[in-house]
Amino acid sequence: MTARLSGKTALITGGSRGIGRAIAEAFAAEDCALVLNARDAVRLGETAEAIAQHYGVSVTPLPCDVTDGAAVRDMVARAEAVAPLDILVNNAGIHIPNRFTDYSFDDFRAVMESNVYSVFHVTQAVLPGMIERARGRVINLASTAGKWGSRNQSAYNASKHAVVGLTRCLGLEMAPHNVLVNAICPWIVDTDMATGFMQRHAAVTGVSAEELAARMNQGVPLGRWIEPREVAGLAVYLASDEASYINGQAWAVDGGYTMI
Repeated sequence: MTARLSGKTALITGGSRGIGRAIAEAFAAEDCALVLNARDAVRLGETAEAIAQHYGVSVTPLPCDVTDGAAVRDMVARAEAVAPLDILVNNAGIHIPNRFTDYSFDDFRAVMESNVYSVFHVTQAVLPGMIERARGRVINLASTAGKWGSRNQSAYNASKHAVVGLTRCLGLEMAPHNVLVNAICPWIVDTDMATGFMQRHAAVTGVSAEELAARMNQGVPLGRWIEPREVAGLAVYLASDEASYINGQAWAVDGGYTMI
């Protein structure tokens, strides 16, 4: 059976750990060549080497800060010199919880720059090549926080609402070029980022991280956090030929949370 992503090359931001690494491994298992990006060059190099050795695919690490437009344009040019990019996964992002009245402007801006402006920079740099080749897939990692409001994380929610809105607009604009744009909206994914978020969120609300996690899990029919591979599986599907008529959508991966 032919691998679903054989012959394709994907650029994944935030690809050294967490959801990004899980997506990279799932793509590699489907014979996809990878260009991985993250800010930490050492960790990125280690991840790239491990994936290349395990799956036998080409993995090119290209570290840069995706909030820096000039650095992003250089990174994408270097990536395209390796191979034309068929798939872009915008995964890089941060989370800083706080009450809205207590946010510093610097923290609010940092979340928007990492979660929204990075998507702008990378996608705008990648799309011309996809348009010229009349093919491509863009997958944006948003969040269930991009679908409704919630307490003590207005910066994060606003940023993920922006990603969902951008996904829908680009889905319309890119459809004539056979470039499909979709978003994945997970609930809490079991990563080190989520662990850190829970500790900071607990400090804001005045309860322990364990109690806060238990309360949040009570609102989910499946009663647990998401495993990174469960997000990665949807990313593989959206990147594959099986999803050739799916465009401009924001897919919830939330264990039924949105039904409540």
